[in-house]
Amino acid sequence: MILATAFDSFLGRAPRWYKLAVLMLLAGNPLLLWVAGPTFTGWAVLLEFIFVLAMTLKCYPLQPGGLLALEAVLLGLTDPHHVYAEVVKGLPVILLLIFMVAGVYFLKDVVLFAFTRLLLAVRSRVALALLFCSVAALLSAFLDALTVMAVVIAVGAGSYAVYHRVATGRREEDEHDVADDSRVQREHEQELAEFRAFLRGLTMHAAIGTALGGVATLVGEPQNLLVGERAGWDFVEFFLRVAPVSLPVLAAGLLTCGALEKLRWFGYGAELPVGVRRQLAAFDERVRDRRSPAERWHLWVQATVALILIAALAFHVAAVGLIGLLIIVLATAFTGIVEEHRLGEAFHEALPFTALLGVFFVIVAFIDEQNLFRPVMVAVLALEGQAQLAMFYLANGALSAISDNVFVATVFLEEIDKPLRAGTLTREQFDALAVALNTGVNIPSVATPNGQAAFLFLLSSSLAPLIRLSYAQMVWMALPYFLVMSVTGLLAVLYLV
Repeated sequence: MILATAFDSFLGRAPRWYKLAVLMLLAGNPLLLWVAGPTFTGWAVLLEFIFVLAMTLKCYPLQPGGLLALEAVLLGLTDPHHVYAEVVKGLPVILLLIFMVAGVYFLKDVVLFAFTRLLLAVRSRVALALLFCSVAALLSAFLDALTVMAVVIAVGAGSYAVYHRVATGRREEDEHDVADDSRVQREHEQELAEFRAFLRGLTMHAAIGTALGGVATLVGEPQNLLVGERAGWDFVEFFLRVAPVSLPVLAAGLLTCGALEKLRWFGYGAELPVGVRRQLAAFDERVRDRRSPAERWHLWVQATVALILIAALAFHVAAVGLIGLLIIVLATAFTGIVEEHRLGEAFHEALPFTALLGVFFVIVAFIDEQNLFRPVMVAVLALEGQAQLAMFYLANGALSAISDNVFVATVFLEEIDKPLRAGTLTREQFDALAVALNTGVNIPSVATPNGQAAFLFLLSSSLAPLIRLSYAQMVWMALPYFLVMSVTGLLAVLYLV
């Protein structure tokens, strides 16, 4: 009886087969360490962690991933001091998640207002997809991709909640759980499914857009700053050095976006249902008509704070997380949100992912400590000429797709910086390899959710289960982008760098 209760409680409502799989992995790793050694066990735990990420819709990966990470520490694959060092290095991203995502929460009214108008104004699904992809790319070139995705998630969740309330027959003043489909009326079931497909497509276009823009500038991604700092490139030089790769990839990505919507391949091409458009328009009109002077003032405050946010991020006046804290203070102080429980609501979205990121740092720590990527680096650096450049790009892409972009960039930068300082690598060769490194960790890594922080954030967000966006679905929908962008990037690295 006690064992049955314990098993039922383990991982909550996760499927029985999933619970058994996690228990078997946990039981098998010590045996694997004894039989095969730490390197093989390290690779096994890495693949197991990817497995629990893939099963996000079955069980949030914090608990099973956290158990695997704890076991890795207990087995000696890494130690708490190394994990802490990785957390310290990741502090800017942690601050961003805690404060910036919460800051965007307090701007959600003006964001939903603007994007609802956009959804209603642009009738062409191809134009709308290109607009979402290109705007996300432009913003991500100057802002952080996680910030851009936080906005996209807020828009998607807000729009979905509006129609889901209609589909379940709930009034605006009624309590409403958007995750509960038990009340969905039969006549709305098909439209709700089509709306989910429409939001999946738009969200994925925007997510890909963050990668297209993030690769292009010094401030687009954290790893770009590492590359630029080590290479001694300022903002303009970084853009010009990377442009022979980033601009062709941007063009290829946008062409792929339009083609996928036209051809309706890989889960794209869903229309915004007429009934949903009608309900969103009616909601927008009702809100506009009933808006009180206080609510109008709140919109003006949020719009002003949004402009401050964009300016502060564009000019990098402080770390992104600290700018997020500024946004929280301004957006709440001038709209009367001063109660502790109302402030706490803003942190619900980001904190589970922040904890998951902490678990991910354990994985990064034992990858480093066990030198799991070392054989790949040695093999790539043993090559010469164009073959080395091509393999440098592909190896960084492959490793970034299963690990952390910043970690991979740091490790490979160190490996090419040593021969540069020793005089065995010319400055011209170093610059070419630095471009291949930067584009490699940013472009092919769109293949998996764990390859891009923005993708992983989307996968673990509250929006993903609402629109039925699973790990496998993300991989499938990213596949055409991955193939086109990776091949374009490889050709550009070989012939234009």
